[in-house]
Amino acid sequence: MNAEHSSREYLTGKQVATRYQITPVSLYRWERDQRLGFPQPMIVNRRKLFKIDELIAWERSRAKGTA
Repeated sequence: MNAEHSSREYLTGKQVATRYQITPVSLYRWERDQRLGFPQPMIVNRRKLFKIDELIAWERSRAKGTA
C-alpha cells in the first residue's frame, strides 16, 4: 500500500467520486448496480465512508476482467 493510503482507511463519497472522476449521481448509481460489485459504504452521521482496501480490491478485480 502506498503512502497516500496508509494515513487514511476510509474515503468520503466526494473523495471516491473524485478518485474515479465521476459525478455524485454516478457514484449513487454504481452503489446500486449489483452487476458492478462496487463496495458498499459505511454510513456514519449521514456521511458515506468507503473503505480504501475494498476500493483497491474492486479496482483490481475490474482490471483482471479487462486483461
